[in-house]
Amino acid sequence: MDTSDTSDISETGRIGETGRTEAAAGEAARPVLEAPDIARALTRIAHEIVERAKGADDVVLLGIPTRGVFLARRLAGKLAEITGRSIPVGSLDITMYRDDLRLRPARALARTDIPGDGVDGRLVVLVDDVLFSGRTIRAALDALGDIGRPRAVQLAVLVDRGHRELPIRADYVGKNLPTSLRETVKVQLAEEDGRDTVLLGLKQPAASGER
Repeated sequence: MDTSDTSDISETGRIGETGRTEAAAGEAARPVLEAPDIARALTRIAHEIVERAKGADDVVLLGIPTRGVFLARRLAGKLAEITGRSIPVGSLDITMYRDDLRLRPARALARTDIPGDGVDGRLVVLVDDVLFSGRTIRAALDALGDIGRPRAVQLAVLVDRGHRELPIRADYVGKNLPTSLRETVKVQLAEEDGRDTVLLGLKQPAASGER
């Protein structure tokens, strides 16, 4: 998820700039996606991957820890339902490729788990929960380049909140969510947080875990 300031229902369900009121100071975070919305978004993304990849025969899903890994596993399950085939899925730790390593306290390494057949010549779909500045995805591309040489790399994200700082665009988006830089977007998933929801709130000083 992108954390540069603080690891990309696409057009339908978009919250328009004029239709969204910015969270008032002190207001609790409010849900913008609930569990059924997240499930529908992932189902749609899975169908889009199959269509664009012409069957997803050589697709490999790599989730960016932490919640991107859970989303990648869910997508793999939905792709298996659609295609009738098992889809390779793994994880890609980007910690040592971040461009803010010198600016932040040391952090624990996450797990990189590459499927047995590797990524060479495959279509790799990177999966993350929120696309923001693009710096997390840049780090993921650097990490992936040290592992192998895919024939192509695509990006799937649950939420695209805008405010890009690098020329990076998601190929599959669960929800485009216009935000201000004063706002936070927090994805919660049952595997990690006990429930599925996406929360929009107001940035608090020294807040942790919100992007």
